[in-house]
Amino acid sequence: MTYEPTPAHAAAPHSRPDGSRPTAPAAAVRPAAQPVQPVWTAPVRRTRAGIVTLAVAGLVFGGASLLLVFVYLATFLGAGTLLVGLILALIPLIGILLAVRWIDRWEPEPRPALWFAFLWGAGVSVVTALLFDLGVQLARAGTGFSETDDGFAAAVFQAPLVEEAAKGAGVLLLFWVLRRRFDGPVDGVVYAATIAAGFAFTENIQYFGVAMMEGGAENLGFTFLVRGVLSPFAHVMFTACIGIACGLAVRFRPVAAFATILLGFASAIFLHFVWNGAFFLVESESLVSYYLAVQVPLFLAAIVVVVLLRRQEERVTVLRLREYAAAGWFSLAEVGMLATRDGRSQARAWASRQPPARKRAMRDFIHNSTRLAFARQRMLNGTAANVDRADESELLGLIQRDRAGVIT
Repeated sequence: MTYEPTPAHAAAPHSRPDGSRPTAPAAAVRPAAQPVQPVWTAPVRRTRAGIVTLAVAGLVFGGASLLLVFVYLATFLGAGTLLVGLILALIPLIGILLAVRWIDRWEPEPRPALWFAFLWGAGVSVVTALLFDLGVQLARAGTGFSETDDGFAAAVFQAPLVEEAAKGAGVLLLFWVLRRRFDGPVDGVVYAATIAAGFAFTENIQYFGVAMMEGGAENLGFTFLVRGVLSPFAHVMFTACIGIACGLAVRFRPVAAFATILLGFASAIFLHFVWNGAFFLVESESLVSYYLAVQVPLFLAAIVVVVLLRRQEERVTVLRLREYAAAGWFSLAEVGMLATRDGRSQARAWASRQPPARKRAMRDFIHNSTRLAFARQRMLNGTAANVDRADESELLGLIQRDRAGVIT
């Protein structure tokens, strides 16, 4: 790809990685004053008010909600059973979080935001679902209506609607607060999966505890097999639809963005409905066949989607950093190091043998260069106010600092 620096008022290239055209032109990359060389600039303090506020709110509100859920569970499970359920629930949780970390490696999200996401899922979403269920039960008691469907309506209709709405609200809140850092579908998957992991963690504690109380070790083993081994990613797959929709929405105008997010919610609810409905609508002897024929292909398709989205992130990084290289901000060798998996692996291996300060500088060099690439991509998307030249200038300043830290 070739790129000729042009005056600031000229239009930028109109191509995108997916071949589509942006809705509005962005200014061309500002040429570097001179070829890249070891320089030092004072560290730029980027505002983190939104992230810090979100983290504090998450720790307080989400933590209090999670504590309230634990108190509720302890009242009918008992402390011992609760502890056993908690330990067992940690096993699938660790697997999910490791998968999320792998997805998030290319352009990592702020850790405070991820903590907020987990606490929202484990605390706020669960409390919301419990309160809604309590409201339904009180309404039934007040009208004298008794449940006669063995929980079918609650499991197949109420749970998908309420739970996906509660989890999705957390994704939307992150989307709103971190709009300037919400780069695309992969970010949405990371936040949605973290929220879903928190929800599944708390829900699993309850299921494992109840199974232990009602049927002993045998029933507990079967429940753990179903929820902890066969379907640990079920909630992740449902809520990821909302995350992907939010990630796509940053590229669209308001009406199209709203329709995309609405479609994401509908998809999450439908997948949840299909999963819960199977336990009522499919004969018990056919559940394994149903799982292999329906749920396994859906899960494999979700993996393929995530892999393709990650590869798109790599292509975006290469394309955008090449533009900055053409303008003099990077050498082509640096683009290869910063924007490819092999290049990053070699850079990290080299940095691991260096002093701590140089190792941190290389880590920041990779991280800030990736953020610059996605800042540039948002400008090319032309979706108004996602990022401006001030953000680009700050990142360029940080990158100069990082390069100097690596070289000196």
